[in-house]
Amino acid sequence: MSKEQRAQVDAMLRQPRPEGPQSVEAIRAGFKAMMAQMIVPDGLRTTETTLGDRPALYVEPGNETRTGTILYFHGGAYVFGSPETALSLTGNLAARTGFRAYSLDYRLAPEHPFPAAIQDALSAYRALLDSGEDPSTIAFAGDSAGGGLSVTTCLAARDAGLPMPAAIVAFSPGLDATRTGESMDTKAGIDPFFTRESLGHTGAMYLAGADPLLPMLSPAVLADLTGFPPMLLQAGANEVLLDDSTRMAARARVAGVDVILDITADLPHVFQSFAGVLDEADQALDRAALFLTQHVHIPDTAAASAG
Repeated sequence: MSKEQRAQVDAMLRQPRPEGPQSVEAIRAGFKAMMAQMIVPDGLRTTETTLGDRPALYVEPGNETRTGTILYFHGGAYVFGSPETALSLTGNLAARTGFRAYSLDYRLAPEHPFPAAIQDALSAYRALLDSGEDPSTIAFAGDSAGGGLSVTTCLAARDAGLPMPAAIVAFSPGLDATRTGESMDTKAGIDPFFTRESLGHTGAMYLAGADPLLPMLSPAVLADLTGFPPMLLQAGANEVLLDDSTRMAARARVAGVDVILDITADLPHVFQSFAGVLDEADQALDRAALFLTQHVHIPDTAAASAG
């Protein structure tokens, strides 16, 4: 663990920002500029496509592709971000697993508040199933709001009578619109990225008056996770959203779901984005890739051909 690397990341995230609430346009532009600095693995093949009725970025690893599909949901508080801003994460998962990935360009608030993102994500999953993909070869993954979406899309799929995917990987997921986790206060000031005020600003855009006391908005507090696939929840110990992951893991355990809670000390929200700069980011992505390859079903082609 490099103190110099962690200090470099922390300093980058603490760069001065304008005082007071920013416009949606300014938030989106600032996040796009920050994420453009992240390192994307070499050799990826990316193609613009459509999944369900939404655009998506199709990402293939440079090496030989293995059977398996990652349906990825980018972060950005449901207000900003895109498949392009998440490419360091999607690309690293594809490169490290050999799986292909679809990164969904779901609709954003305030133009399209809750539940538009969940509707788009469910439509994308349904499209993969309708194309003939076996759910045992599909994993959901996402960061921040997208990590939350990987969970709520599972809830929506179960409610719709669809089969569960093989696994969920969530990086620093946002899972509680009530913001009642203790870490909202205990990590205030320690978190270099979020404050309660900034989360409230974008959160109000996504909620648009909806009651946060809904399982689809606060699954870490309210969701019944019965029947969920194995989950890997990764978070940094320095983030105000830390207890979104700890409480989700507790709910999963009570529901009899296989769950791994993976917290790395002294690191911020979605630290995995800093792969190639921060050793802990690469190590966390290696663990996520191992989890995915352990749970995504790879058909035994030799046995199939022999039969």
